[in-house]
Amino acid sequence: MTQHNQLKFNDPAPDVKVLGVNGKPVALSSLWKKSVLVLAFTRHFGCPQCKEMVDQLIDAHLALTGKGLQLAIVSHASPEAAREFCELRAPSAICLADPNREAYRAFGLYRGTAWQTMLSPRIWISNRRLARRKGYKPGLPLEGQDAYQMSGTFIIGRDGRIRLPYYYEDIADHPPVDLILHGVMGVDWKKPFNSDPVV
Repeated sequence: MTQHNQLKFNDPAPDVKVLGVNGKPVALSSLWKKSVLVLAFTRHFGCPQCKEMVDQLIDAHLALTGKGLQLAIVSHASPEAAREFCELRAPSAICLADPNREAYRAFGLYRGTAWQTMLSPRIWISNRRLARRKGYKPGLPLEGQDAYQMSGTFIIGRDGRIRLPYYYEDIADHPPVDLILHGVMGVDWKKPFNSDPVV
């Protein structure tokens, strides 16, 4: 997979301004300063795997808030289209629009390859499973959305540092909800990382 200046654990999160569904600018720092932020970037609204990802996060939303995490979903659509998508699929989440994909690029999320977005056997298996179980079929992106755009999920602490960067290998790759909830070895997302050695 091509690397595009991807963020690493404990890196400062880019404080990019995106748009709320009302069209007003929202600084990402205004969200993570309130509570630990789960920032989930979607691909396009015709993507079955994106619908599945949002479903999984919304199903776990009560558990997320119980852990002190807030969920924000970013799309590269207009604020109006993002509002319609979220009213249907994610009414309990904070929904944000990044039509120029500035936040996507800042977080190292670029256009994927044909293998990552269409040709991998894992994607075909995923498409068949989602069509059979949920009726989700691949659709065209909305005008302005890019079918090659890759997704990613990030957990950002209140100190503005990346607790978990999750870059997808292909579009059928999602971070397990258990990883988002509990981290590795039960890490507490609310505690700042201390790189000093224990004496």
